[in-house]
Amino acid sequence: MSTAVFSTSAAPGRPFVFDDEIEAEVLCHPRGVARSLPSPDHRLASVTPASRLAIRPAPAMVSSGILSLDSLTGGLPRGCLTEICGSASSGRTTLLLTALAAATRRGEFCAVVDASDALDPQSVAAAGVQLDRLLWVRCGDLEQVLRATDLLLESGGLGLIVLDLGDLPPQAARRIPLTTWFRFRRAVEHTPTILLAIERHPIAGSCSSLLLQLSVSNTQYPVPSSEQTSWNPSHSHLLTEREINVELIRSRLQRKPACSVTFLTQTAWAG
Repeated sequence: MSTAVFSTSAAPGRPFVFDDEIEAEVLCHPRGVARSLPSPDHRLASVTPASRLAIRPAPAMVSSGILSLDSLTGGLPRGCLTEICGSASSGRTTLLLTALAAATRRGEFCAVVDASDALDPQSVAAAGVQLDRLLWVRCGDLEQVLRATDLLLESGGLGLIVLDLGDLPPQAARRIPLTTWFRFRRAVEHTPTILLAIERHPIAGSCSSLLLQLSVSNTQYPVPSSEQTSWNPSHSHLLTEREINVELIRSRLQRKPACSVTFLTQTAWAG
């Protein structure tokens, strides 16, 4: 029979002798009295160790309709929240209409939750969106916006849901609780739906899987040299073919530093 002598910090200077043949484990009591360890909790047997957890599969990516943007991000991720941020005239509407047109061409049904009743149906049709596959939700206040988004996410069957907050004042947009964005993210997970939020500034925090910032590369409007004195363009002409810079601020889909691309705005309704 072999024995071993151990000294513990609980009782310095007091050796304890353990027999190798004794199966029961013992520990040192503050007063030197040995007592048995409690038996392991069998409920923990059903807990999967972190080392055995399966890696979450990457979400399916679909085209946004803008080639340069797809080359930057790989497209728009399904089952995720994507934030598109930018000031007025920064290309938000072009990206919105192009994404809707690409989704309806794939045969998907889409919905736009319009917080400011700013969507123009004629512009939507001119951009190539199939109106019979588009649901336009016109909201009067922020509470209706959030409630409508909840109902659309719960209903399912939509390929793209756009939450258009671009014309809301920043103070109003920031009143959306972070818990609401967490609820949206959980609702869209494991579904084929793309949740796209159009905003002036990022407001969803870590809930968004993809965050893009839009800005105008050149603030000068091109004027034809032959019409320097007589050219009186409309607003749609001024917003056509403006160079927009897209910066990748955050992506949880791939590990790479932020970079940017450019694309040109389109106003198909310009006469």
